Amino acid sequence: MLTNRQIQAYLYRIGIREDYTDIEPNLPWLEKLQRQHLRTVPFENLSIHYGEEIVLEVDWLYDKIVRRRRGGFCYELNGLFFELLKSLGYDVRLVSARVYDREKDGFGPEFDHMAIIINVPGEGGYLVDVGFGRFATIPLRLDIGHDQRDGRFVYRIVRHDPTYFRVMHSDRGMPFDNDYLFSLLGQDLEEFEEMCRYHQTSPDSHFTQKRICSMATRSGYISLSPDKFIVTNLEREETPVHDEEDFRRKLQEYFQIELSKDKKTE
Repeated sequence: MLTNRQIQAYLYRIGIREDYTDIEPNLPWLEKLQRQHLRTVPFENLSIHYGEEIVLEVDWLYDKIVRRRRGGFCYELNGLFFELLKSLGYDVRLVSARVYDREKDGFGPEFDHMAIIINVPGEGGYLVDVGFGRFATIPLRLDIGHDQRDGRFVYRIVRHDPTYFRVMHSDRGMPFDNDYLFSLLGQDLEEFEEMCRYHQTSPDSHFTQKRICSMATRSGYISLSPDKFIVTNLEREETPVHDEEDFRRKLQEYFQIELSKDKKTE
């Protein structure tokens, strides 16, 4: 559990100025917490490319995301967000997910991704994910087979087999694409350590192959890679990234991330 001081600092980190004691563990607050998190804490894999080991310990995650105002990938973002929700009184658990691989037309291994399941009193169960890059900006109710819209995208959760549920999305009337499988079995943070290590070190992991930083905005989405910066609202606008200096400048301007000058990219 986070301390009272850590809870308040985390809320400030995501742009919520209310006192933590005023927050009720209900659906409206869950929606606000998720939305604000996605708009203020980037999805990024920069630690992997700048020589910083990712440690799945709450104090380490808190220091990186709250004190140093960085982002992270699923194990970091959902891992710490889970701690915040639990500390605020939500009935919450971490679950393992298996990401869809379009090239292989199949799903990844267990613990390939971390997501969150929340039971809201009087409302039922919800899937919440602040660590999948571009994904639902609303809690997705575990309402099997029914469409749920968060603006541009439509999401649908279906029963995949006796163990897994499958979450999919559709963009403006296009056919549904698979996102990942997930189960409802609660997991401890430590259970994700092996796959977290794999995604930090394996040349087969897409996280080791290219730097990425992305974040939701009020009207769309922004993303930065070593060669381009993309702003997506109703239309998609792409501008080139000229060099490492330009990359770092855009990191600071659009994501408020300032990397240590002694860190060198691969």
